[in-house]
Amino acid sequence: MKKSFLYIAASLLLLTGCNLDINENPNYPSSSDVTADLIFPSVENAIADVVGDQMFNYAGFFAQYFEQKPSANQYNDLAELNINESSNLFDRCYRLLYAGALQDVKEIMSRDISEGDAFICTVMRAYAYQLLVDNLDQCPYTEALQGSSNNMPAWDAGKDVYVGVLAEMDAAEAALTDGTKTITLTDPMLNKDIDAWIVFANQLRLRMYMRLYDSGDNSYQDKAIAVAKKLAASGFDDVAWDVYSNAEGQYNPWYDTYFKLTNNHVGASPLIDYMNSMNDPRIGYAFYTTANDESVYEGQIPGSKTLLPNWLGVTSSQVSNYVSHVNYEVMKSAPIYLMTASETYFLLAEVAQRFGASVGITASDAYEEGVAADPKWSSTSDIMAFLNGTGAWSNATDKLDLIYRQKWVALFMVDHMEGWTEARRTDVPELTSLTGKQVFDNEDGYTPGDFIIPVVNYSGGKLAKRVPYPADARSLNSNTPATKLISDPVFWDK
Repeated sequence: MKKSFLYIAASLLLLTGCNLDINENPNYPSSSDVTADLIFPSVENAIADVVGDQMFNYAGFFAQYFEQKPSANQYNDLAELNINESSNLFDRCYRLLYAGALQDVKEIMSRDISEGDAFICTVMRAYAYQLLVDNLDQCPYTEALQGSSNNMPAWDAGKDVYVGVLAEMDAAEAALTDGTKTITLTDPMLNKDIDAWIVFANQLRLRMYMRLYDSGDNSYQDKAIAVAKKLAASGFDDVAWDVYSNAEGQYNPWYDTYFKLTNNHVGASPLIDYMNSMNDPRIGYAFYTTANDESVYEGQIPGSKTLLPNWLGVTSSQVSNYVSHVNYEVMKSAPIYLMTASETYFLLAEVAQRFGASVGITASDAYEEGVAADPKWSSTSDIMAFLNGTGAWSNATDKLDLIYRQKWVALFMVDHMEGWTEARRTDVPELTSLTGKQVFDNEDGYTPGDFIIPVVNYSGGKLAKRVPYPADARSLNSNTPATKLISDPVFWDK
């Protein structure tokens, strides 16, 4: 049944044009014959598509999970941070979120729907805006989606958008009563389970509260503690768009695009060095050992592709033999995760450890649950061996650093947007003071896992902190803010 809704959503999205005003809605026929219950799967699909396809790719480079394969060239700009508005990095995501998901939510909310329907639409609306802010910082919000009455909406500050959609979720949940919790919309993702949607909303709240707190607003500490207690008491699970299979035409979109058409990725050295240092068996989940030495996993220094032949003393065609390539097959039918139990456990561990708060689960237990909930593990025995060995809570002198680094590992090949975002928020992995060449030469002072400034770097010697404003927005909306650099942080990245 799920697959049929994917095809409905996909067919509707085929109507999307290339140059869109975000106030226009091209994602379904302009007809009252298209009922609200048939539109909602398109909302879920559009949001999953941006998370699991284009964002999954560029955030994988920015989180230093991936590097450009030495023998290919398609993602040199991502590896070397040669990115500006003309790169069109975010344009497709921008269109799918506004002209797709958010416009569809507005259309559904204009229909005669239940309070339960309104609540789940509001949760997805909040999720879409969270993605927009985490990528762009500012975005149209209060004046967005007004059609021809305002085709140049103002751009709101990122914090205002966060606060706004959180208030929307609170109001929509408060409107729920025992008699109004029915969901009538077709819901392939959570199968019309209103209690699961309430838990998902709380997971989303906790994620956003911690970012608001780290923006410098201490009022969100108590909110984070309160919602963490709710989550520990209620329990929670992965929230995923799980509609893909091993059949041709039904593959996970990242696999379908980036393996079948490009096959361009190798492992970045920060991730592989850290997993090697921890003797982490998950390293074999999505990486191959090198062709040069099948006993080792070796990452590529960020931004070093063009320099590696000289560094290694080999020809350009031989360089690929010295780095670990990505095993794309694990993504063939993988779901797209909007929220994982693992991420939520790590957030609970952070709240308990960082604030010294009692949330119904100890920081150590939440940490261990976060590690264990990573879908990349192959066996329970591997989990226990890791948690009793190099990954043991008791081994870490800096508990928060352990929580953050293990979250970064757990989000690899699961949710790269969150992996990049949480690394920006927590500043873990830390940024090494060594150059890439010094790390390559094994000079003293490098901590495995620490981020490395890309060796060839067009961002002024910095890391990626945001994506550029979409060129479509620049050309269609005169209120688009002044150009920002990819190294300029979003509001919560202090």
